[in-house]
Amino acid sequence: MSTSTDFERRTVQVVPGAETTTTLRVRNDSDIVEAYGFQVVGECAPWTEVEPARLSLYPGTSQDVLVRLRPPRSSAVRAGETPLGVRVLPVERPDSAAVAETVVTIAPFAEQRLELVPERRRAWRSARYRVLAHNDGNTPVELALATAEVDDRIRYTTTDLPTAVEPGTDTEIPVRVRVGKIQWFGKPVTWPIRLSATAAEPEPREHELVGEFIQLPIFPRWLLALLAALLALLLAWFLLVRPAVRSAAREAADDRAEEIQQAGQTQAPAPPPPPPTTTSSPQPGQSGDGQTGDGQPGNGGPGGAGTQSSSTIEVRTNTGGLGTGTYVVPEGKVFRITDILVANHQGDEGVLTIIFGERTVTTIALETFRNQDYHWVTPIDITAGAAVTVNVSCAKPGTPATGRQARNCLELLNVSGQLADLE
Repeated sequence: MSTSTDFERRTVQVVPGAETTTTLRVRNDSDIVEAYGFQVVGECAPWTEVEPARLSLYPGTSQDVLVRLRPPRSSAVRAGETPLGVRVLPVERPDSAAVAETVVTIAPFAEQRLELVPERRRAWRSARYRVLAHNDGNTPVELALATAEVDDRIRYTTTDLPTAVEPGTDTEIPVRVRVGKIQWFGKPVTWPIRLSATAAEPEPREHELVGEFIQLPIFPRWLLALLAALLALLLAWFLLVRPAVRSAAREAADDRAEEIQQAGQTQAPAPPPPPPTTTSSPQPGQSGDGQTGDGQPGNGGPGGAGTQSSSTIEVRTNTGGLGTGTYVVPEGKVFRITDILVANHQGDEGVLTIIFGERTVTTIALETFRNQDYHWVTPIDITAGAAVTVNVSCAKPGTPATGRQARNCLELLNVSGQLADLE
């Protein structure tokens, strides 16, 4: 060979982040003046250079060149032995290129970054955290996580085994924090969290991690304030509003009952002579009566003159029963009805039916009214012996003005018109 090379040292020790140099001797064994270029090969090439980059030698002479190594402090430069090669390239005779080799020993370094994620959590009793471990060194490390017990009322749960982290990689270590008791009321309580992580190799180092766990009460303060406001409203209703409403309702019921009674007892003005009085007889198990008022003489019907007349029928019915009240037109008379008034002053529930002779005039649900009246322009004639009938089906007695529920249903029917003679 026309070119020979040799490194000054067979092994070169380098430290990441620092600079190390060694020499390489180049000898021209050819018979011509030769120029040489240099090319670094292998994993060390990115951070290794040769000075000078070009060298000229006379035949039979040699010269040293400087090999400068600058490995970066990075996890990409792994610790351990790495081969280094420098190819010497003759310009005139490229086929006589030579390669010089040595071994570069890269020193290990440790650099870890640990963080607690998240640093703060809010929960009722327990929360989960993560310890993120970043290995920025050039050698694997094993991290052991330990908990610092700051209070016997809070407990930590995590792995007991060391966690291996390769260079340039990240890993997560789960941690669970739990307090001993639930907080039902009051303000949130802040618990400090303290963890320590120790890297065993290559340089023992301890990392402190801190965070917070905010324990929330089950019932927050705003909910307690809302419950207190609702309780105050309920007390105001039962102590103030409800009695006033019941009193107003009772007074209104008393006034309405008085109006109904006055309407049922009202009769037409009584001119002389007084009209005849007719009383209806109650059927067995039921009650009813009729009263005929006085009226003015007039053109009453087919037989001639008639008088204004009215009759009140009272029907009292037991719960679940059927009550009937009647008024029978006297012999030799015809009753020409123009007005009726129905009173349900107790507020009973059931059905009321009004029948003139064989004709059903109307059927009314008792719960839909307290006082109801009807009027006709053309009178309805009921001849002698026929009856005005009131049927009441009592479903539920109402509550009169006294404030206590009645024992049975009670309805009044007042019929008005002319009572005239038949021809």
